[in-house]
Amino acid sequence: MEVKGDEYRVWYEPSSSIVYCQGSLRLAGMEEYAPIVGMLDNIIQENPKQLTLNLCELEFLNSSGINVLSKFVIKVRQKESIKIIVCGSDAIPWQRKSLKNLQRLMSSLVLEWQS
Repeated sequence: MEVKGDEYRVWYEPSSSIVYCQGSLRLAGMEEYAPIVGMLDNIIQENPKQLTLNLCELEFLNSSGINVLSKFVIKVRQKESIKIIVCGSDAIPWQRKSLKNLQRLMSSLVLEWQS
């Protein structure tokens, strides 16, 4: 599964249960994020035991994108059977604050940081 744009790429590796987000996500509103939301919803339906969201190469995410991630984490939390790990990069300033907020939505969410 993959969603691509001029400045971004979001894809899923089912063999490792990792969602990768790369580039700059500056989509205008929830309508433009719909393909990504659909992909994330499909992944939740597959009910993996563990899911990793790798954001280490996601340089920019606007408020609509943060909203998408927040809703995704809430859906995973409601599922109760999926453990989620979010990987972020210390080198990308927005991630430190924004990703900690995801942990507030799901206390069992594990945050991992790469330099």
